[in-house]
Amino acid sequence: MTVAAASAASVTGAASVVQSVDWLAIAPPVITASVALIVLVADLFLPQQRKPLLGGLAIAGLGAALLLLIPLHKSTRSTFCLTTNPEACSYTVDRFTLVLQFLVLGGALLTALLSVTEPTGSKEKLPAGEFWFLLLSSAAGAALLPASRDLATLVVALEVASLPAFALVGLKRGDRLSSEAALKFFLSSVTATAVMLLGVSFVYAATGTLHLTEIANRLADVPYQLDTVAQTGVALTLVGFAFKTAAVPFHFWVPDTYVGAPLPVAAYLSVVGKAVGFSGLILVTVIAFPAYADVWGPALAVVAALTMTIGNVGALRQSATRAYSAIRLLAWSSVGQAGYLLVPIAAAGYSSDAQVGATVAYALMYAVVNLGAFAVAALVARTRPLNRIADYRGLYAERPFAALVLGFFLLCLAGLPPGIIGLFAKVTVFSAAVDAGLGWLAVVMAFNVVIALYYYLRWTAVLFRAPEEAEAAPEAALAEVASSEGAAEGPGTGVVGVLTTRPVRLAVPAPLTLAIALTALAAVALSVMPQIALHFASISLF
Repeated sequence: MTVAAASAASVTGAASVVQSVDWLAIAPPVITASVALIVLVADLFLPQQRKPLLGGLAIAGLGAALLLLIPLHKSTRSTFCLTTNPEACSYTVDRFTLVLQFLVLGGALLTALLSVTEPTGSKEKLPAGEFWFLLLSSAAGAALLPASRDLATLVVALEVASLPAFALVGLKRGDRLSSEAALKFFLSSVTATAVMLLGVSFVYAATGTLHLTEIANRLADVPYQLDTVAQTGVALTLVGFAFKTAAVPFHFWVPDTYVGAPLPVAAYLSVVGKAVGFSGLILVTVIAFPAYADVWGPALAVVAALTMTIGNVGALRQSATRAYSAIRLLAWSSVGQAGYLLVPIAAAGYSSDAQVGATVAYALMYAVVNLGAFAVAALVARTRPLNRIADYRGLYAERPFAALVLGFFLLCLAGLPPGIIGLFAKVTVFSAAVDAGLGWLAVVMAFNVVIALYYYLRWTAVLFRAPEEAEAAPEAALAEVASSEGAAEGPGTGVVGVLTTRPVRLAVPAPLTLAIALTALAAVALSVMPQIALHFASISLF
């Protein structure tokens, strides 16, 4: 072979492994990550009085990432594909990806709006540079995960979304509750990740590939001697994603984490964290592991039943006068809602015709109304830092708009008119169970819906009761405040709201008002035109 021929052969061989990059397809997570790095560097040079600019930069970056989703809706796009098999790609943008990316980036944007205002009386503000960098980094990982189509990218995206979240939870310096919540969240998540990585290694050992479509093909014809390894790998891989969805028995971190975290971070975890877990769970079960549906289908059905029951019973047991009972109720409620979201995925294990898109449609409804509920909770926390359900009594007399909006959000979560979208979303999930032959799971779901009706309506009724006269708080309540180290240094703490039951009315910052208004408008639009969300129930990953 001549030197020229050898050189030409070398160039041809090099070209065969070079992959073109579709920059438009990967633009949303790349833009989010790039803005995170810009914020981190800018924080080094900006003086303290100019730090609020970082919040504006973060919001602009998230808004730009959302806008870049628009040109992607026209067709399915894939990149980072194998040169030997162009259908095996690591990154794919389809309807499923776009809806989940819209959900996580929109959730991060609303979280940013909740975070740009610090309540008066806060003794220690959150460090601006670190907060915005961590939030944007987590959002970038969350936006990457729905587009991931191989196990390595899925794991990396999951950890990029999770690791900054640990720091966000513990970012309230000197707050015992925040530090304890971050430690519990971190230790339990690391354990789940270790188990999931062991499962991924077993799947790779049984199939010799990490691409989801290739795994599906090879698991259908796995050698007999590797069948046990494959089954174990499938089961262990699901653990990490089940943890992120707060499914039982991986739910124990939720109440304490939501209470200890800053309220915007708790809102972020309740929506974006769940979207990350459920999108990953759908991808690995429906695309990669259909050959083992007889393994994960029954397991997820049982987990769904346990999750919705334990979550709703936990929410039902919350005392109205307990410190942070409103946040704890939302935390336990999110566990119960996770059970509903698991139902269509479990149904897919029993019937190939089951539409896992019902989970996506329900998640869209849940994201809007749950973020709205946390936004109103952030408003109330400005003057009532303990955020008890009892603190919402007479909210209609004090802030009519906030009370009406929160009542509407709670009715949506309960599935009662005028929260039509909540009712239709539950019917869609219920139908998925019935169509798959899971009648017993549909009965369990109906039972849990009745339980949820009680505690959602009980909280709604409190909003419209006559307010109590301002009076000194009971000694027990004062002792509870004194014993809570986090309460004394949390946002909005002061004499107002601790010594009286009807604190002085404070002006509401424009970003917080905008966040409440946006979620309210979205919830009303979805209830007037539920087909907007239910349209995504027909999403197919094949």
